[in-house]
Amino acid sequence: MAILFALQISMVYGKKIIRILHKKQVGEIVRDLGLEGQVQKQGTPTMGGLIILAAILIPTLLFAKLDNIYVILMLITTVWLGFIGFIDDYIKVFKKEKAGLSGKFKILGQVAWGLTVGTILYFNDGVVIKEKIIEQQKVIETTEMTNNYGVFTEQVVWKESKSTKTTIPFVKGNEFDYADLITWINPNLEKYAWIIFILVVIFIITAVSNGANLTDGIDGLAAGTSAIIVLTLGVFTWVSGNTIFSDYLNIMYIPRVEEITIYIAAFVGALIGFLWYNTYPAQVFMGDTGSLTIGGVIAVIAIAVRKEWLIPLLCGIFLAENLSVVMQVSWFKYTRKKYGVGRRIFKMSPLHHHFQKLGHHESKIATRFWIIGILLAILTIVTLKIR
Repeated sequence: MAILFALQISMVYGKKIIRILHKKQVGEIVRDLGLEGQVQKQGTPTMGGLIILAAILIPTLLFAKLDNIYVILMLITTVWLGFIGFIDDYIKVFKKEKAGLSGKFKILGQVAWGLTVGTILYFNDGVVIKEKIIEQQKVIETTEMTNNYGVFTEQVVWKESKSTKTTIPFVKGNEFDYADLITWINPNLEKYAWIIFILVVIFIITAVSNGANLTDGIDGLAAGTSAIIVLTLGVFTWVSGNTIFSDYLNIMYIPRVEEITIYIAAFVGALIGFLWYNTYPAQVFMGDTGSLTIGGVIAVIAIAVRKEWLIPLLCGIFLAENLSVVMQVSWFKYTRKKYGVGRRIFKMSPLHHHFQKLGHHESKIATRFWIIGILLAILTIVTLKIR
């Protein structure tokens, strides 16, 4: 029901929202970067992320358990990051400032939310893991000769506990505890493990959010790639919250996390419905309202399911886009300082613009990136069994 409602909202009502944006002249301001077909995009309605937000929030509010801490966390994440992106788009469109919201304010908003998410996940009593413990019990039996003897029996007990454990892919016994990063110095430092955990959460949310933002550069690329990533996370969320499957797959069992699958279903429906209007030639752009939210939400889901170490593999497209910018800027500054003239690794960054400069059509680039995203998703799911 969540995915069906999300599809209806994004496809049927999304068209009406696009008309309103067009009527209000909420158009994209395109910088001339010398890319083919770029000028034609001028004036295309932006802030289409509002369609995605509505298609996520409404079905989740209708069908999910709203007293579930994970669902509450996802809803607030959507609104928080959506608001930051909306302010950025508003400044660009209505204030006619191409730079939009200052980069430091964006980062500050992401860091603040990362701090909040990390604090909730560590200190909230509803966020726990269940571990299977085998207990031995000695049973005393009496024979006819009144001689007593002991028989040991084994009993499987599921024990709930607060933990900073997470999952390391492709490793046998693939659990890692963030507390180990400091307890090797002194075991008493375990009580400060929450500081390490929160710092990791802040870094991941900021990095993935910005990675999705950089990926949103050509028609359909960010929405299509994100739909593949979110659907894959849905598989991990469902098996992690299911006693039978988590036991069979020998993965961490996280009680109550399965409720996020309703949110994820709505998210996938929202992205696919939005993609209907965002594929080449795009009738609407998601803007930062959508891209910042998408990346941040993906990061929070992965952290909640304790699969954040899979992000470099699953979100390989985001990672490549991020790295291409870092490499390009770093190399340009280094060579300018050393030789007096800046040199480039790529023809243009982020990476998708490099391929545009090579003469590939943007629809072909987007489709091939989707294919790579599917391959990465398959490899990610394979980590459930191959270690």
